[in-house]
Amino acid sequence: MKPPYEITSLILKYVSSISEKIGEVNAKYLIKTNPQLRKQNQIKTIHSSLSIEGNTLSVEQVTAILENKRVVGPQKDITEVLNALEVYKDIKYLKCHSEKDFLKAHKILMTNLIENSGKYRRKGVGIVKGLKVEHIAPPYENVPFLMKDLFKYLKDKSEISLIKSCVFHYEMEFIHPFMDGNGRMGRLWQTLILMEEYSVFEYLPFETLISKNQTEYYNSLSISDKEGKSTKFIEYMLNIIDQSLSELLENSIKKLSDENRIQIFIEIFEEEFTRKDYLIYFKDLSSATASRDLKKAVENGIISKQGDKKTTTYRKN
Repeated sequence: MKPPYEITSLILKYVSSISEKIGEVNAKYLIKTNPQLRKQNQIKTIHSSLSIEGNTLSVEQVTAILENKRVVGPQKDITEVLNALEVYKDIKYLKCHSEKDFLKAHKILMTNLIENSGKYRRKGVGIVKGLKVEHIAPPYENVPFLMKDLFKYLKDKSEISLIKSCVFHYEMEFIHPFMDGNGRMGRLWQTLILMEEYSVFEYLPFETLISKNQTEYYNSLSISDKEGKSTKFIEYMLNIIDQSLSELLENSIKKLSDENRIQIFIEIFEEEFTRKDYLIYFKDLSSATASRDLKKAVENGIISKQGDKKTTTYRKN
């Protein structure tokens, strides 16, 4: 059975905006050309996803653990980071449609943190916020059947992946299949579902934006619970993904070297082009930076220059 939600005009707006930005990321080879950026984004993803769950380690400490340096901090927090690094290291080998891989990922994430990691809960659970019971999860006897149905839904090819990833994330949080680690599994599996269609999501740290405004994250889950459908949560998550792609585009272009920018640009512009064309393509660049890039590329023999001042044009050598 398909989980309940509605397609709103806001959802359609975000799907359109996200698709456009993914196209821009791919066209500009932003991820392929910047391995350092990939590493930084993966560290941010791990740090943010764990900090949402109360992990106290900083980005610098997570980086140090990745580089096998000694870190002083609570052992539980260090174990959480080591486990998350292990999962994200092999994330591309996990299949989003496989319930077996889902349980395997939970086992790695929660090893030495809880008993029965990698196994569905055998007790009833409720989520308490302050003195109030926020959510009572379905009885544990129903968990295996509910999760099987959810994985069947994942295989539905008629569903848009962007929406399907949000629905899975919400429904999994609602079922609450594990005693602990549900939040980080929901975010990890949403990433995996998106990665199947768009490789950029392996390196897109949308958890950073969630961690900056956790109240909104939990509110959207709570409203969806009360309404009995995931519409509000889909709108929230698509907005987060859209914002994350905007940040990625902005930061990536700033961090590209002049040589990388020129190489990316001439892959696209085989014909003659002007400085204005270059500025339209890299819209966050200043005119002075664009002029410097082009001057250096001419000096290095990558492109040649014709004309002067306003009539100047360039061509790939």
